[in-house]
Amino acid sequence: MSAQLDRLVDRLAQEDSLIVGYSGGADSALLATVAHQVLGSRVVAVTAVSASLPTSERRSARTFARDRGIPHVEVCTDELDNPQYVANGGNRCFHCKTALFDALVPLANLLGAHTALGTNTDDLGDHRPGQAAAAQRGAVFPLVDAGLSKADVRAVSAELGLSTASKPAAACLSSRIAYGDEVTTEVLARVEAAEEALRATGLREFRVRAHADGTLARLEISEDELDTAFQRRRELAQHLRTEGFTFVSLDLLGFRSGSMNALLTLTPAAR
Repeated sequence: MSAQLDRLVDRLAQEDSLIVGYSGGADSALLATVAHQVLGSRVVAVTAVSASLPTSERRSARTFARDRGIPHVEVCTDELDNPQYVANGGNRCFHCKTALFDALVPLANLLGAHTALGTNTDDLGDHRPGQAAAAQRGAVFPLVDAGLSKADVRAVSAELGLSTASKPAAACLSSRIAYGDEVTTEVLARVEAAEEALRATGLREFRVRAHADGTLARLEISEDELDTAFQRRRELAQHLRTEGFTFVSLDLLGFRSGSMNALLTLTPAAR
């Protein structure tokens, strides 16, 4: 085993039981897999289900856990009932994680378990208010404790033969909506449908970012697919218009995780 995997195993062995916040992405899938190897039935992977979770991600998370025999449950979260979350300020993720931990409390109390999140060391330098909410609720971060970066997560996942080793990052749908624009089920559904339509065209790594109250789509595509996307721009634009966007733009800088954070430094203009 690699040194990184050794450190993660040693860290997880310190827990009596564990609830893993599990989205099915590379980070949480690795954490759930190794935790299950170390703790067996004393680990439960928990997926938060709401309108901000893409149906395809929910489905793949279920399949991955089932195929590896990892105990897995889903809990419904109510962040969209919180006006502070809907307002979509810079602390939106704080309210999301708060809703998650509110839903996990009964299970955590029943098992006497810590709740672990798949935060890696690269996440520590980004704007992630959800981490503050998790820390306040006593969450643990085994990947960070073991010193695993995103690249380490993918390398160890590949070493273990996990299908998620090369899976593109997939943040929640709310992260696609520009700060200051309200998070609504209608816009979330529009973004999800648009991304599914684009995925069906063969694009692999991209984001549909929603601006102007869901009327403008800003399409970010990975650099290796950007030239192809420009050549197919009319086809792609038609897909996004079909799903309800009025205007469609192609971001010349390509795909960047967390690109909406650039809006946090701007002074809101009066409407």
